[in-house]
Amino acid sequence: MPLDDDHRTIDGDVYIFPRYLARSTAAGVPALAPLLDLGWDLEHDDLGNAYVNAPDRRVRLGYLPEGEDDGLWRINAYKAHHELFNAPAWGVCFNNDTPTEFVRAFTTELAAAYKQGPDAYLATPTPADKDHDPFLAVTSLIDRGWEFDQPEPGVFAIRSPDRLAALEFTAGPLDPEAELTSRTARWHLWAGNSIDRPAWYATASTDTPVALLTAVTQCVSDPAPLPRWQEETFSYAKGAQLTPILPPQPPVPTPLDVQRAAASRRPAALPAPSVPRWSTTSRPALPGPRR
Repeated sequence: MPLDDDHRTIDGDVYIFPRYLARSTAAGVPALAPLLDLGWDLEHDDLGNAYVNAPDRRVRLGYLPEGEDDGLWRINAYKAHHELFNAPAWGVCFNNDTPTEFVRAFTTELAAAYKQGPDAYLATPTPADKDHDPFLAVTSLIDRGWEFDQPEPGVFAIRSPDRLAALEFTAGPLDPEAELTSRTARWHLWAGNSIDRPAWYATASTDTPVALLTAVTQCVSDPAPLPRWQEETFSYAKGAQLTPILPPQPPVPTPLDVQRAAASRRPAALPAPSVPRWSTTSRPALPGPRR
């Protein structure tokens, strides 16, 4: 499906800070674009849900505005063709209020991993492997001032400085089916004033590749605000700051611009009068009439 460039970008009239309180744009195209640009197949059901399938049918994304719950985005990867009804190797869910930019960060990294092959998009997190160490997913959070916490036994969390966002990691064995269908997953990222009623949340199962998780945590912790249309957005969690986006100002002229402008206003110089020049090779003047 060709996508117009106007639908790939996200704009607005206010900036939201911190960005993890921005909520969704209610537009799916910007997050679908990285996969559709690779030639992934796009299908729709009768309800208006969209499904994007990798050419090898081993990765499937569902965009489910008419789904059974608030899991708007569900992405699963399989070690074999997914239509053979094999269990997913990993699954990720973003609910319907998750900022679209975070989903796009995930799909952009997924597209890059898919181009590398199954060893990349099916890479299992391994603490002993420096390239796939799960700790890499939280490095960007730590570098940006997020702090460790332990809300309950067996659960480790890292929270934003304002305590309005957190990434939780659950240790120990988990039910594989519950990881794919509920918030009881290995990774649980959320924002808002309460984990029970978050502004938005995202989950990732045990074997989700670390590179895909890292792309999301880097985007979530980015200090830059996000643009939104104030009149078209959902209410924001307490603590969000809205700043009007001012129209671009004309550039300040440089000294060279001033000189050129002044030169363009000067009157054109008059041509110098012509003066006859004589030389030894000039012909003598003709004699005038005698008196």
